[in-house]
Amino acid sequence: MADPALHPDALAALIDGRHGDPFSILGPHETEAGPVVRVFLPGASGVSLVSGGSVLPMALLHPAGFFARGMVPGPYTLRIDWNGVVQETEDPYGFGPLLGELDVHLLREGRHQDIGRCLGAHPKVVEGVPGVRFAVWAPNARRVSIVGDFNSWDGRRHPMRLRHEAGVWELFIPRLRPGAAYKFELLDGWGQLLPMKADPVAWQAEPPPSTASVVADTARIQPPKALPAAADPAGRPMSIYEVHPGSWARGDGDQPLDWEQLGDQLIPYVKGMGFTHLEFLPIMAHPFGGSWGYQPLGQFAPHAPFGAPEHFSRLVERCHEAGIGVLLDWVPAHFPTDTHGLAQFDGTALYEHADPREGFHQDWNTLIYNLGRQEVRNFLIGSALHWLEHYGVDGLRVDAVASMLYRDYSRREGEWVPNIHGGRENLESISFLKELSDTIAARCPGKLLIAEESTSFPRVTRKPGEGGLGFDFKWNMGWMNDTLRYIERDPVYRRYDHGLMTFGLVYAFSERFILPISHDEVVHGKGSLPGKMPGDEGQRFANLRAYLGFMWTHPGKKLLFMGCEFGQLREWSHDRSLDWHLLDEPRHAGLQRMVRDLNRLYVDLPALHALDCDPAGFRWVSLDDSGNSVFAWLRYGPDEQDPVLVVCNFTPVTRHGYRLGAPRPGAWQEVFNSDAAIYGGGNAGNGGLVEAGSDGMDGWPASLSLTLPPLSTLILRPARAEG
Repeated sequence: MADPALHPDALAALIDGRHGDPFSILGPHETEAGPVVRVFLPGASGVSLVSGGSVLPMALLHPAGFFARGMVPGPYTLRIDWNGVVQETEDPYGFGPLLGELDVHLLREGRHQDIGRCLGAHPKVVEGVPGVRFAVWAPNARRVSIVGDFNSWDGRRHPMRLRHEAGVWELFIPRLRPGAAYKFELLDGWGQLLPMKADPVAWQAEPPPSTASVVADTARIQPPKALPAAADPAGRPMSIYEVHPGSWARGDGDQPLDWEQLGDQLIPYVKGMGFTHLEFLPIMAHPFGGSWGYQPLGQFAPHAPFGAPEHFSRLVERCHEAGIGVLLDWVPAHFPTDTHGLAQFDGTALYEHADPREGFHQDWNTLIYNLGRQEVRNFLIGSALHWLEHYGVDGLRVDAVASMLYRDYSRREGEWVPNIHGGRENLESISFLKELSDTIAARCPGKLLIAEESTSFPRVTRKPGEGGLGFDFKWNMGWMNDTLRYIERDPVYRRYDHGLMTFGLVYAFSERFILPISHDEVVHGKGSLPGKMPGDEGQRFANLRAYLGFMWTHPGKKLLFMGCEFGQLREWSHDRSLDWHLLDEPRHAGLQRMVRDLNRLYVDLPALHALDCDPAGFRWVSLDDSGNSVFAWLRYGPDEQDPVLVVCNFTPVTRHGYRLGAPRPGAWQEVFNSDAAIYGGGNAGNGGLVEAGSDGMDGWPASLSLTLPPLSTLILRPARAEG
């Protein structure tokens, strides 16, 4: 029989999967003929209402699977006969709106700072019924449905309710459990069916090459206990070990380690090596492993091949138990064009710019977030807070900041759109970064925000209220490029490039810097760190030891990519493990031991870290001895009572009786020598102790006569009286 309250056009739209308001038809309704329940279940051979002990068959009103029956008072369930397989469940269209009015209001304004718990898929108990609540932002779609194995990927089965005020679609599916794979099926504003889309706010995703989202058991993801936050991180030691989790080491069958295995092996290694922080290349879900995570699509989901989300949370907790901070690379600059992702999400340029001069990244063939849209800013800030709050990580290193700051980044004339003032600065991105830093400072005090910014954009590490971007630290890319150019030169010619090593001190305190030797320096044909060094094998390793000694004693926090600490010889590949067997060879084991000792000195000697970002902590002793390629400087702690003298000799010549000024007479202890035999060196040096005379030199009240080993870095400090 026909339903007198149902217009034939509305029924046809529902059956064809074109109806944008399924709640206006499905579920319980009052009609002139009395209350009625309607369901649309394509493929069902029969449906009954179960209420108060009664089983009431529903009438089939359309052969496509549209059923209806007069409703009895009280709650009901649906008993569905799937051609012999019977399912009993509550009616998804029997539930009212799910998102609260405050949620909708904040989403509409783009100010919801916990969209990871508002949007996406979340196991919930609604009106006493367990299930999963879904919500997705797609304001320009005509219809959005949830599809998955649980409904045979049929977009007609679970169309969603639109909350018009915020452009968000929602639905509660009763009795669905964590672990279910799902996507969203959308009709665009012209009624065209789009490729199925993964959930932008999913907490879990299928491992590639599969592309569905997964309902995560979010209750199992508990933030770990936080590390004690420093009042001013600039005064604390920070030595960062940068890791690609899929290639640090491999397990059985040459498979990447999962989060639990990494916890078992990586954490004790990092702790034993004396690093203070562990930084992961982006672990957000990404479709292509060869991007190393720098083209993510799942900004809220840990990459699935490494294990369940709660296992990553446990890894962070184990790092904290070991006293190790966890940093994540995070990419708000761009995203890949995969059709199952954010691109043209609802049939329009929703997350990206519509104009390719603004929205297409020519270097990486990716799409650029439209940071002039508050909802997109909200999405990204929500992602940042998600990792900092729900997973308890200690900081984010923001990738490709330079590409965000300039509208003409990597573009020729005519290929970019000026800002409203006619300039090249990307005002929307600058505003976004300031909002991001202010939000993190307010909600997550003590968490770090680090910029990978390769230009001289001013005040990157000043607070927004002081005209800055608000980052805590910035990678010093200029220092890295200059010093690597120097150390790659044959020592015979280094005298002509002396300024490459000193120039960094001209601007060393203009920002709060991290000195990075990152993955970017050992890929794409750049070879390995030892491979950059000139000379025979012994000289290459001596050069590398001296260079790392220079780095660890130079003002600025430290970052070293995995494998560089023991002299990986092959260029890094994400498809294989590091060459740990090299540690069977003395030079590699010695280099590893040296990095461990440098980390311990860096932590133990306040002069090497406490004023890393303050010019009061540094004074040159010798900066212009280009003929000998020698550099010498003093590092000071806050009280200037315990200085450290650093001397670098970047020639393969032992220099006997090399005189330097010193701040005080008396005994000086040689606490580090990169040429020590235990590091694989020739063991030249000063026997551990040298006496400074009271005859001043170069404006200093005392002087030292030193033996400088070839290609070496020495660290000396005033000897302390015994007892």
